[in-house]
Amino acid sequence: MAAPAAPDAPPLRALLVASVAVLLAAADTYVVVLVLPEMMGGVGLGIDQLQRGAPLISAFLLGYVAVLPLVGRLADLRGRVPVLVACLLAFAVGSLLTAGADTLTTAVLGRGLQGLGGGGLVPATLALVADRWPVERRGVPLGAVGAVQELGSVLGPLVGALILAASGWRAVFWANLVAAVVLGALLWSPRRSDPWLVALTAVSTGLTALAVLSPERLTSGVRTGLAFAPLSADRAWTAPVALAAVAGWLALGAVWWVRHGGAAVTAAVDLPSAALLTVALSCLVLAFATSDPQVQVVADDAPLLLAGCAAASAGFWWRNRRTDRPLVAPGLLAPRAAWGALAVNVLVGTALVAALVDVPIFARLTTASQDQVAAALELVQLLAAVPVGALLGGWLCRRTAPRWIAATGMLLAAVALAAMTRWDATALDGVGSAAVLVLAGFGFGLVIAPVNAALLAVVPDDAHGLATALVVVARMIGMLVGICALTAVGLRVFYLRQAEIGSPLTLCPQTPTDCPQFEAATQAAALAELHAVFAGAAGCALLAAVLCAVLLRVDGPGRAAPGELIRTA
Repeated sequence: MAAPAAPDAPPLRALLVASVAVLLAAADTYVVVLVLPEMMGGVGLGIDQLQRGAPLISAFLLGYVAVLPLVGRLADLRGRVPVLVACLLAFAVGSLLTAGADTLTTAVLGRGLQGLGGGGLVPATLALVADRWPVERRGVPLGAVGAVQELGSVLGPLVGALILAASGWRAVFWANLVAAVVLGALLWSPRRSDPWLVALTAVSTGLTALAVLSPERLTSGVRTGLAFAPLSADRAWTAPVALAAVAGWLALGAVWWVRHGGAAVTAAVDLPSAALLTVALSCLVLAFATSDPQVQVVADDAPLLLAGCAAASAGFWWRNRRTDRPLVAPGLLAPRAAWGALAVNVLVGTALVAALVDVPIFARLTTASQDQVAAALELVQLLAAVPVGALLGGWLCRRTAPRWIAATGMLLAAVALAAMTRWDATALDGVGSAAVLVLAGFGFGLVIAPVNAALLAVVPDDAHGLATALVVVARMIGMLVGICALTAVGLRVFYLRQAEIGSPLTLCPQTPTDCPQFEAATQAAALAELHAVFAGAAGCALLAAVLCAVLLRVDGPGRAAPGELIRTA
């Protein structure tokens, strides 16, 4: 017989809706890769201006990572559901801006808001699980949330492709907007709502929609057109309707501040600490997310950005230790399982991103040279196995110590990645490669619930939102830094192999412009590059398996060992 939920546990409906919201945000994360070329054309960029379109990706990552710790802390202070509704509102407004964007600036702003809203959904949802189920029974729901999130990575490109086939790229974001509004309405409680906030939200959203869409019937009107005419040339945001939308959002924030304890929140959170951590994470994201891994490890401005990251991190550490209301409470990450979960997730992110990026590249290099869809379908075999592993990992947490489940998952992933280092040009033609990809995805899924369960077991209940936010940040940092570092190693191998290849004139003196030997040698060098990346990822996965076994130690299924729980006054 299942144990009843705690008396003050959140309703199950809220958790179900939040899980669907997580799926929506995860799907959006992956679908943008599919629609990026069309998006660039829609905001005035040519396909040859890919680097100028990079902010469409980096803005989302920046919003997703930079303020995540603050969002997690707000979920602890103001409640999970209000933060979920606010995140869905940010995601909806971001979707609106992106769908109607005709300039790169508007699209980047929209993507940033989507990242902010989408990123905040994950820790708040995981905290909902911790609120509803006791330590020993969290495994299955944690695994379910992880499975739903990873399912989004499979459904996102598929649904996006269907929408693109029927309409244009903007329809993807209009669909996001509708879904976010519906989910927010399902979470919203009319009995506890403030009519002022509801009215201001509706008015601000309506004004934003008018500013973004600029209906021709209104813009061409003698009187109504004045509302859409920029007060400053070439600055669309100076149009009266756009300024009114900005004023509406500012008024919304001010009303919330006055009527809903904004001062109390700032009294409980040290804003300078939050600002310093946000700057540190922003600099780190920009240093790696705006680089071209095939050319450089970090961005051109990386020295300045990394110096800013180091300075802001030092400032955060100093401020957080001295304030009486720290963002990250002293001792929060002191338990071995707490900081161990962060370390493991950095390595998981590094190993995972190598597969996500380089498996399609391997397919393009060998069996699907001109077919991007076929190359992506190879990756689907891995992605489809992740939710299965996540569900099983959560179920096993009720019967087995989380550290052994997580270690097994990463060991399976390491074995699969090591097998990829032996793939040749015909590897994807057989069923063996499919088995390897499924094994890798299953292993990556198996680790999700145990890591979260171990973390939540050793941190106070009133810090679950912040703790889960930090573990998500750790995984994202692992992905950002990992892909750059592993690609740099792979490129080193490629250049060494390339230097050993003779010129086409030497290899094929009669037909230098059609030289199969040169093409085969170049392909072999490129395969060696990918093998090096897979080998590095396998090493990270193996190290993660060891750390799981050593650091995520708990006293039974999903329960912290005696003495490891943080004692709070």
